Amino acid sequence: MAENDLKVILKAKELAAHTLRVTSNANRYPKKFRFSLVDKMQNKSMEIYEMLFEANRTDIKAYKRDRLELQTKAITYCDELLFYIEMSHELRIINSDSMEYWSKMVSDVKHMAIAWRTKDRQR
Repeated sequence: MAENDLKVILKAKELAAHTLRVTSNANRYPKKFRFSLVDKMQNKSMEIYEMLFEANRTDIKAYKRDRLELQTKAITYCDELLFYIEMSHELRIINSDSMEYWSKMVSDVKHMAIAWRTKDRQR
């Protein structure tokens, strides 16, 4: 496993843990959001991690297309998670500082995944 590949996977794992920690706070996410927005956020963050982890396990020589697809899905899921975070801010569930920190984590994972995919395309 290349060092950069490991970094994006660890960052995605950190993002998933942060998302679960924040959305599990019942004071921050009241009951009316528990089974819609929260579930979507938690699922998206876990799917981002799972897609990148699986991409890393996929042999680029034999399954390059599959690997690139997994990376692309993870990038798309980052965009979806960013939307949920913005919605949480608009609904005044999280404050601006929390939104900025969380959005930066998602953006970091997204940009690292884009760089990884670009490198894989050139192989």
